[in-house]
Amino acid sequence: MKTMTRQTAIPLALTAVVVALIAGVLTVRALTSPEPADAAERADTTVRADSHRLATAEDGKVTLVEFLDFECEACAAAYPFVEQLREQYDGKVTFVLRYFPLPGHRNADDAAFAVESAARQGKLEQMYQRMYDTQAEWGESQDSKAALFRGYAEDLGLDMAQYDAEVASPEVAARVQKDVDDGTRLGVTGTPSFFLNGERLAPATTEEFVQAIDDALAQ
Repeated sequence: MKTMTRQTAIPLALTAVVVALIAGVLTVRALTSPEPADAAERADTTVRADSHRLATAEDGKVTLVEFLDFECEACAAAYPFVEQLREQYDGKVTFVLRYFPLPGHRNADDAAFAVESAARQGKLEQMYQRMYDTQAEWGESQDSKAALFRGYAEDLGLDMAQYDAEVASPEVAARVQKDVDDGTRLGVTGTPSFFLNGERLAPATTEEFVQAIDDALAQ
């Protein structure tokens, strides 16, 4: 595994985009959020026992949670940065994915349902990556891309009878909605939104983002 310095942790061409989204230039969710959760509630709702983990640190000391929307351009811009963080902190940081499809995105819910259905067959990461790798092909479309997502499931070798049943099931919809409800309770209004050990993480630069993780590991 290659070791990255803070200076090379993210390509310069992407830095401005990621700095903007981390600083809070986010797509706003069209809803009225309740009062933000207190510290105790944040600890209970930021990560659930069944939350999807892209990577798990054995010591459980540091957890980075991302509320995301697969149709969100800012999320796609942050995706390479998150992947580089996963490489840099492999075995040291737990990375958690939580769904937060935005109502203004026609295919955000279907994308989340497809990823959740793939997760139920052990293909969470593969479908997660496929969504971002192909977002430019389907994002912002006003036509349903459910059939396209089904094609991704076929490409991944999923049991298609099971996929078809689950992607349209109330159980999968409820699983996605649970993440949305938790995010809303935490004060999430846009994506991507990051939480580090239960605290909202909104640094002004990618260097500060990395420093926050390093500080948490050092405690």
